[in-house]
Amino acid sequence: MTKPVVHTRVKKVLNSGMLDSDDVLATEEPLEIRIISGPTHNRRQQQVSVTMRTPGNDEDLAAGFLFSEGVINAYDAIAHTKMVTTKEGSIITVTLRENVTPQLGNSQRNFTATAACGMCGKTDISNIHTGAGVSNAQLATTAETIFRLPETLRVQQSLFESTGGIHAAALFDNDGELIILQEDIGRHNAVDKVIGTAMREAMFPLDQHLLLLSGRAGFELIQKAAMAGIPVVAAVGAPSSMAVRMAEQWNITLIGFLREQRFNIYSGAHRVEI
Repeated sequence: MTKPVVHTRVKKVLNSGMLDSDDVLATEEPLEIRIISGPTHNRRQQQVSVTMRTPGNDEDLAAGFLFSEGVINAYDAIAHTKMVTTKEGSIITVTLRENVTPQLGNSQRNFTATAACGMCGKTDISNIHTGAGVSNAQLATTAETIFRLPETLRVQQSLFESTGGIHAAALFDNDGELIILQEDIGRHNAVDKVIGTAMREAMFPLDQHLLLLSGRAGFELIQKAAMAGIPVVAAVGAPSSMAVRMAEQWNITLIGFLREQRFNIYSGAHRVEI
């Protein structure tokens, strides 16, 4: 399997001149996700998406993607997965159980989703509102708990420490204990990996958990959190206007600019005790 980082030679320019040096880069490679579904006598294989990702935890990425896109509604919909690596990239084929009908109307992409894009290739504007519902979670957390999250993430974020070019998503419990941490060059991939891991570990429902994002909070990440039933999303960076709008509609507590012992609450302030 390809390593999550690669080493390269660079020309480092300093005030004193230029010198040869080594650098470490986050790996970015394509992963094609396919599914096989239908009864034994009439199995059908379909391509669902190609995403640019950092290799590692690809099975969780595929499961999380299929769930957050509404293709499947539970981990036990998956019978097994098979990974094949070629010179062009990797292909993961997810075989569904015979009685599972994949919901592909909202998920199929017309072209590759880059690492920077979670909604690339949607064929209809209505498809971006995939299956998410209003959160009725009664979770309550404190400002002190939220203040601690970025430092916990920073200490554990090994790939970012070595490359400086990777996103992280982390799932915490109500007391601020780190449960799952995933890293990827694509922020949407990191969230899918978290969701896929939680599915595999039979952690659902996630209505007593918080999701922390190492960068900004775009709409697609709020949509994924809503699909997984996560009621609180905190981001080190800024949210987008659509992220705020949909967090309000789905009753998700959305926090942005979480850094240096401060943050903004954009929706769902009732869940945060000050």
